[in-house]
Amino acid sequence: MNRTASSYLVELLLPRQSGNGEPVDMNWFEKLLAELTAKFGGVTSFVRAPGKGLWRDSGKVEQDNIAAIEVMTADIDPAYWAKLRERLEHELSQEEIVVRAHETWRL
Repeated sequence: MNRTASSYLVELLLPRQSGNGEPVDMNWFEKLLAELTAKFGGVTSFVRAPGKGLWRDSGKVEQDNIAAIEVMTADIDPAYWAKLRERLEHELSQEEIVVRAHETWRL
């Protein structure tokens, strides 16, 4: 395997509703996509066909409609992603937003 061709896939899992129960406006997503495209040169979004997130909280199953956004990048800057995650948690009134990265190889 050629490790010199590695990069990272960063995934942001975002709720389609804010913590206040309001739907997140599509313009908000479009601004975030434009911001990430300007910084990283491209982005893939699964905003219009959301996934379903399920988790157990105090014995009760909760659920969210989730939008996924993916960014490919050659390097990871943990401080940048932590700051972005904190900003998104604030803007969307969320206790926690998942931002995760996976090392990938172009095949």
